Amino acid sequence: MTPIEESQWKVSLERQRQQKDVFFAHHPQSPIPPWERVDFEGLDYYPPDPSYRFELELHEHEEKEGLRMEVTSGGEQEYLRWGEFRFQIGGEEQTLRAYKHDPREERLFVPFRDATSGEETYGAGRYLDLDRSDYLGGGKWVLDFNEAYNPFCAYSDAYICPFTPPENWLEVPIYAGEKNYHKG
Repeated sequence: MTPIEESQWKVSLERQRQQKDVFFAHHPQSPIPPWERVDFEGLDYYPPDPSYRFELELHEHEEKEGLRMEVTSGGEQEYLRWGEFRFQIGGEEQTLRAYKHDPREERLFVPFRDATSGEETYGAGRYLDLDRSDYLGGGKWVLDFNEAYNPFCAYSDAYICPFTPPENWLEVPIYAGEKNYHKG
């Protein structure tokens, strides 16, 4: 990214974070229970870091194998292993798989755990959702860990969320995106 693009990226990321805080604090569909919203002062994030933003080819699988992800309610949800992203962090090769519920979906679901999980970030892992705006063309996508977020079950037991499958557990830390939620 050029310095101007990086500046615009940071402004856009900060705006998204502010909008999410407003939603969580005031919207009736906020995952934060109403009695906790009174003391809600915003979510905690790592500072924006462009070194955790990648433009990567999705290595799409020819055969889309099914995967049952365990969910917080004790059941399972069915996903398709759609492809994988390969990249380096800290000089180490990493692979993250991307999933879909339905082959007709345009969106990719990329849950992950990393070395910060259970310490600085939510223990069950964080999510990335890649949609049409993240697609660059030619099979390339933007994978931006600065947009990593906690699933709604991190805020309330009223939600059911898939656990990150072991094949998407990274041994390196990802110091980007949303941190643990601390009740007010």
